[in-house]
Amino acid sequence: MTELRVLVTCRQQQNCWHEFAPRFADLGIAVDQPSVVQQPTEDELIQVIGRYDGMIAGDDPLTARVLEHASRMRIISKWGVGTDGIDKDAAKRLGIKVTNTPNVFGEEVADVAMGFVVMLARQLHRIHASVASGEWLKVEGQTLSGLTAGIVGFGSIGQAVGRRALGFGMRVAAYDVTDAAEQAAREIGAQYVSLEEVFARADYLILCAPLLPSTRHIVNAARLSLMRDGSRLVNVSRGPLVDEFALVDALRSGKLAAAALDVFEEEPLPENSSLRAFPDCVFGSHNGSNTREGVLRASKLAVDNLLAGLGLA
Repeated sequence: MTELRVLVTCRQQQNCWHEFAPRFADLGIAVDQPSVVQQPTEDELIQVIGRYDGMIAGDDPLTARVLEHASRMRIISKWGVGTDGIDKDAAKRLGIKVTNTPNVFGEEVADVAMGFVVMLARQLHRIHASVASGEWLKVEGQTLSGLTAGIVGFGSIGQAVGRRALGFGMRVAAYDVTDAAEQAAREIGAQYVSLEEVFARADYLILCAPLLPSTRHIVNAARLSLMRDGSRLVNVSRGPLVDEFALVDALRSGKLAAAALDVFEEEPLPENSSLRAFPDCVFGSHNGSNTREGVLRASKLAVDNLLAGLGLA
């Protein structure tokens, strides 16, 4: 019988693998964990993916082109919520099961989202850089109480952001497409409004929606034009929700005062990105979910899903 072999490309899963290694050793499953910066390329995956019966994936580009080479693959266990990098139609056609780990780090990502809001309001990153370099910058900030947080995507992360924003004394205007989200908005005291109204009302527009064909470039030039002059954007979801060319234009014109981005259309952020020209902006490294507690919750579920897909749970 051929030895079962799995591929782990999610860095967070790799970082805590010692918690799960004995389980795989007991089952006699070989595990490969290649070095990864953010995610492997399609060509890198094509070279190796045919060796594996299952994988725990991060944000890998698991396109139809890649999956056609996954001749042994039975299960792709996605670490995290977003499965936008996986061609699910191709996976279904090839008999590959796809799972994810929903509702495991809404609180963690919401903490980062509100941390970004506070940084933009008070320019804490600029003050820190100034003092660290021997200067003593004084910046007039912005009071959050009474302003409006417009939240696009009101699932577990968006709701957690909403609760925090209300705790800061902000008003919350929420947009989603589900009845459950509308009910959740009512329960926490948020207003449930149309997409255009979220843009029009928001002093801080916070993106918490999944990447779908309907949400790609949901932030574009037309919708940015609806926003108040000097408003701010926070994205803790997926980079392609934002048309970065339109974002750069809005920052240059002053339509947006600043943005805080944990995610980008291309990751890592290219050295020549025009976004780097704006000192009032804050950048992350797609790291919003990365706490020890959240990583362990997601990793356990990803492992359970993987082993179930291999018929070993």
